[in-house]
Amino acid sequence: MDVIQKTLFVTGRVLLALYFIVPGTMKIVNFDGTAGYMAEHGVMLVPVFLVLTILIQVGGGVCLAIGYRVREIAFLLAGLVLVISLVMHDFWTMPGGIERAHEMQNFIKNMGIMAGLLVLSGGSGDLSPAGDRP
Repeated sequence: MDVIQKTLFVTGRVLLALYFIVPGTMKIVNFDGTAGYMAEHGVMLVPVFLVLTILIQVGGGVCLAIGYRVREIAFLLAGLVLVISLVMHDFWTMPGGIERAHEMQNFIKNMGIMAGLLVLSGGSGDLSPAGDRP
């Protein structure tokens, strides 16, 4: 991997990491508000799932940023994004209007984030025999 590729790879990984570290930190700061929002969406065992989400978001984000077990962490975070998207951005249950459009946009954005994480979890993304060589 040349210097430009490595720089782009690390930059992308750190930006993905921020997508989890910042919201995870905000969930700590606004624990009660986040818990209420989760309860409004019918989440059961809110304190348990909220703490678990915080741990995965902040811990996983830090791991991505420093490059620790990137494939495994990216796969775990992709799963978290899928669950959050299905539970918290359920635009298909809402009547038409701006709120539905906003939630659909969040859902689609999250699918893009999940796609990037799946690419990271799969390695280089190059399917050629030399694709995984340093």
